[in-house]
Amino acid sequence: VINIEAWAFYGCDSLTSITIPDSVINIGASAFYGCDSLTSISIPDSVLSIGDSAFSDCDSLTSIKVSDNNTNYSSVEGVLFSKNKTELICCPSGKVGGYVIPDSVIIIHENAFYNCDLLTSITIPDSVISIGDSAFSGCDSLTSITIPNSVKSIGEDAFSGCRSLTSIIIPNGVTSIGGSAFAECESLKSIVIPDGVTSIGSFSFSSCDSLTSVEIPDSVTSIGDYAFAW
Repeated sequence: VINIEAWAFYGCDSLTSITIPDSVINIGASAFYGCDSLTSISIPDSVLSIGDSAFSDCDSLTSIKVSDNNTNYSSVEGVLFSKNKTELICCPSGKVGGYVIPDSVIIIHENAFYNCDLLTSITIPDSVISIGDSAFSGCDSLTSITIPNSVKSIGEDAFSGCRSLTSIIIPNGVTSIGGSAFAECESLKSIVIPDGVTSIGSFSFSSCDSLTSVEIPDSVTSIGDYAFAW
């Protein structure tokens, strides 16, 4: 086996463990997505590429281990990174409690913390400049998060479905808020959009049932469809 194709083990609910052979070079997108009983996975030296969301939404997954000799990837405390740890690729969905992102991280990949619904706090360092699509989507137990001033873009669905999130500070460096970025944040009560923002995407704050106050600055020139619906 050289390639594990995209969606190869999608939704294999009874799969508890898997050994990736040394012959594997590529792991496709969403290859193990939704393998709810999988508790750990080990990535050998041979793997050179891992597709988006390869290990997302695996409810029991607490650890992703990478061989020290792998040239493209690494892991710390069970979290998957690029080799130089500038990109955070995937935090296992079963991780519990609080998590501090290392200072080396510049980019948080799309779906990086997708459905990590047992994480109660996440600390984002000042080194981060980009938060990918759906990066923190479905983090049900997350009550607050501070986005550092270094962040320039917040992707689509970045914090959607964070139902316990009561407050969030959007830094001045952000220029655009992606579509559905904070959709279904049911506990969010107020939001201040900084002066640097020029566009608010469609459905950005839709279904934020507790939202009573929104401050929109003069800099905003575009507000998408249903941005504050429901």
